[in-house]
Amino acid sequence: MGQIATEDFQVIDNCLLIQLPEEIDHHGAGFICECADRYLVREDVRDVVFDFGRTKFMDSSGIGIIMGRYRKISCFGGRVYAIHVDRQIERIFRLSGLNKIVEVLES
Repeated sequence: MGQIATEDFQVIDNCLLIQLPEEIDHHGAGFICECADRYLVREDVRDVVFDFGRTKFMDSSGIGIIMGRYRKISCFGGRVYAIHVDRQIERIFRLSGLNKIVEVLES
């Protein structure tokens, strides 16, 4: 089971790309939030892209991660996107309402 590392955060053309781990739960949520927020403060980031390519499981902590980054970035006119979303994650987006604030891009 892979954990998230600082290498999983990249800024590309004013966009913060976060490659999420296989499991997104309360154990790793704090680290993800902390790293993402550090990039939002230090770098010239306009949008955030969450890459779910490796993700097989996400609980409410994952919803919180996304909602928190949305609140921070939307204050400055930024947007939040998701890529490589499988059926299970897409279902969580619909049930939680994340699909109303996060644009899921086709891969």
